[in-house]
Amino acid sequence: FDKASFNDILYDMLRDPDSSVVTNCILVLNEIMADSGGMALNRAVMLHLLNRIHEFSEFGILSVLDLVPRYIPANDDEGFQIMNLLDPVLRTANAGAVVATIRAFLSIADAVGKRPGDDRDEDSPTVDDLKHQVVVRIKAPLVTLLASGSSELTYVLLKYVDQLIDLCPGIFDDEYRVFYVRYHDQTHIKHSKVRILAKLANPDNAPDIVAELGELVANVDEMMGRIAVQSMASIAMHDSGGQGAVESIARRLVEMLDLHGIPHISSEAATALASLVRRHPSIVSVVSAPLPRALKYISEPAGKASVIFLLGECGESIMEAPYVLEKVIDSYDSIADAAVKTALLGATVKLFFYRPPE
Repeated sequence: FDKASFNDILYDMLRDPDSSVVTNCILVLNEIMADSGGMALNRAVMLHLLNRIHEFSEFGILSVLDLVPRYIPANDDEGFQIMNLLDPVLRTANAGAVVATIRAFLSIADAVGKRPGDDRDEDSPTVDDLKHQVVVRIKAPLVTLLASGSSELTYVLLKYVDQLIDLCPGIFDDEYRVFYVRYHDQTHIKHSKVRILAKLANPDNAPDIVAELGELVANVDEMMGRIAVQSMASIAMHDSGGQGAVESIARRLVEMLDLHGIPHISSEAATALASLVRRHPSIVSVVSAPLPRALKYISEPAGKASVIFLLGECGESIMEAPYVLEKVIDSYDSIADAAVKTALLGATVKLFFYRPPE
């Protein structure tokens, strides 16, 4: 290759009028120079390929887009120029190209955004500002693809959306209805949507989201029911539902403790309430009433341990708490789960300090 200057020939062929030839040149150069991270890039090569990107096939577009994250723009203007050249790709129906463009946008934002300690102008956008602008720009194309793709594609896009929500919280909140579970959705898609819904909750949409999650609790899919309960608890734990949301969700979870016909939901609700009481001690009065009754019916070790923990936390306001735990202590030798024993020890000690005579 070196003697025949094949590399130089291949670089010259990047200007070939046939886009399929250019695509093959990119693939070959990346293969030849794999040890050094792929083909070498400069401003002229990068801008030439991006200016012709509309000529490439879907496969060729992806080959070009894969180069962009490896190229570091010289300055802000060059980075914005590359973004402008890539913007039309977001309007294509090729999901792979859209996702690759998003990756390219985020890499450019990371490269040209201002970081703490930079001596650039105060008006220069920071990395976080640029990433926020990127996510705002790509929200509409992503939502459109979510509604029109196959189940496999939808699942992959949901994973991308999940990461983007973590990167820039709040941007997808107004699109929460897109993530409602549909009857014909595949199981793995339903699970992903329910997890995402919890991250989209804000004071305006939390009542709708909690109501939707409440409808999924009794789903025939056991895992779906568990995830729905966990998502409701997550909204309360993060205080994302606004004023009164924590108490409202706690009341819903308390009602679930009495779903004796769906033991996994009762157990999951107890676990969620235990976490909520740790985070929001003010809801003790809401939680305490059904606990002695719930201990009789909840059979899963995690749920039983959570109810015992709650009896210790709420024991001051539950008259029969010491006597309920006394029955559990009498059967201590038959308890196999270590978490239940640990919770029982902690609850007993707390009750002793709350009510020593009993």
